[in-house]
Amino acid sequence: MPPPLALFLTIAFAVFLFRRDFRESRNVTAALWIPLVWLLLIGSRPLSQWLSIFGLPMGPASTEEGTPIDAFVYLILIALGVYVLNRRRINLAEVFRDNGWLIAFLLYCFLATLWSDIPFTAFKRWIKVLGHPVMVLVVFTEPNPVEALKRLMQRSAYILVPFSICVIKYFDSIGRHYDEWTGIASNRGLNYNKNGLGAVCMVLGYFFFWRLLQVWRQKRSKSRRNELFLLGGFLFMIAYLLRKAHSMTPTLSLLIGITVMLAVGLQFVQKRTIGVYIAMAAVTLIVAELGFGIFEWVVALTGHEQTIEGRENLWGELLAFHTNPIFGVGFESFWSGDRLQQLWAAHLWHPTEAHNGYLETYLNLGWAGLLMLGGLLLGTYRKIRLELLKNFEWGRFRLGFLIGVIAHNWTEATFKGLNVMWLMFYIIALDYGTIGSTPTEEVSPPVDSEEEKELAYAAE
Repeated sequence: MPPPLALFLTIAFAVFLFRRDFRESRNVTAALWIPLVWLLLIGSRPLSQWLSIFGLPMGPASTEEGTPIDAFVYLILIALGVYVLNRRRINLAEVFRDNGWLIAFLLYCFLATLWSDIPFTAFKRWIKVLGHPVMVLVVFTEPNPVEALKRLMQRSAYILVPFSICVIKYFDSIGRHYDEWTGIASNRGLNYNKNGLGAVCMVLGYFFFWRLLQVWRQKRSKSRRNELFLLGGFLFMIAYLLRKAHSMTPTLSLLIGITVMLAVGLQFVQKRTIGVYIAMAAVTLIVAELGFGIFEWVVALTGHEQTIEGRENLWGELLAFHTNPIFGVGFESFWSGDRLQQLWAAHLWHPTEAHNGYLETYLNLGWAGLLMLGGLLLGTYRKIRLELLKNFEWGRFRLGFLIGVIAHNWTEATFKGLNVMWLMFYIIALDYGTIGSTPTEEVSPPVDSEEEKELAYAAE
C-alpha cells in the first residue's frame, strides 16, 4: 500500500472513531481536551520534535533544559488546568485531607529541589510533574468523572495506537529508530523509543481490558456488540504494537496487572483480606526466586538476557557514585553535569535513567525519598482496599495497575517525569469527588455482611 494512502486511511479511521465518540459522550465538557492534549504529548513526543519532523526545527534541545517551546506548551496546559479547577471551585482542603501521602511526597520533592546542583532546572521539572495531578483533577471534576476517564483514554488511543502502526509500517523515519553504532532497528511508533511505546501500550491495554470486562457483562444489544468489536480491535492492535516494540517489561507488567484484576474478581477471594493474598503471592515469588531463579528463567524465556545484564552493570555503576544516601542529589537532578558526561563516556547508548524506579528515586531523593515513595504506595493500597468494598470495579482497576506499575519499575524508571505510567499512577492514587463512589455501568459483585460491617466501621 502506498504510504500516502495508508496515512489517509488512518486519518479517516481516527475521524470515524472521534465522530462516534462525540455522539455517545455523556456529561463530558470541552475542558477534557486539556488532559487529552497532555496525554497525547507525553504519550508520543514533545511538540518541538513534531515540529522538526514537519520541517519547522526549533533548535537543539538541551538534556537538562529541553526546548523553550516545550516548556511553554506544558506551562500553558497546566495554567489552563488550574483555571478550570478554579472555575469549578475545587475543594483544596478535601484534596489535602484525602491524599496525605501524595501531598507529602510532592512537598518532599519540592524541598529536594533546594539541595540540587541545578536548583532552577529541578524546580521547573517539579512544576511539570505537578501537571499530572492537575490533569487528573480536571478529569475527576467533570460532571461524570467515570465517563470522562473513559473518553480520555479512548480518545488518546484513537491517535496513539493506529498512527503508531501506520508510521511503523509506512513511515520508517518516524516509526523506527536505528542504533547509531550497531545499526539495529527498533520500532517506536509515535513515541521517542520502544520502551516508551511499550509503556503506552501497557496503560491503554490495561484500560481496554478493564472496559472489556465491564461491557461483557451488559445485556445483549447492538451497542454492546459494537463496543465489544471496538475494544477487541484495539486490544488486538495494542498486542501487535507490543510485539513490534519487543519491550519485555511493559508486556510482563500488563500481564501481571490483568492477572491481579481477574484474580480479585474470583468469587472465593475475600475482598476484606486482600492483603493476605498479596502477601502470600509475594512470599511465593520470593521463594521461587531464591529456590529456582524464576527471574532469570523469565528473562531467558523472553530472550532479554543481554539487556538485563547491561542494566545490572549500570545499576552497579550508579550505586558506586558518591551521592547523599539520606537525601540524594536533588529532585530529578542525578542525570546532569559531570555525572551525565561520565556515564555517557562509558556507555555508547547514552543512558538517561537508572532503568529501575526505586534506584532512580534513591539517587535523586535518597533513603528519605524511598521511604516517602513506600508510604505513597502503601497509602494508595490502603485506599484501594476500601475501594474494593465500596466500588468493586474501580477498586479492581486501581489494584491491578498498582501491582503492575510496582513490577514495571523493577527494570524501568517511571516514578518520575512526564510519562504515561506516572500519569496513570496519579489517576489511581488520587482521591477526589465521586469517582470512587460513582457506580459503573455494571452491578458490582455483592459483598457479604462482614465486609459491609468493616466498611461501616472504616467510615466512622
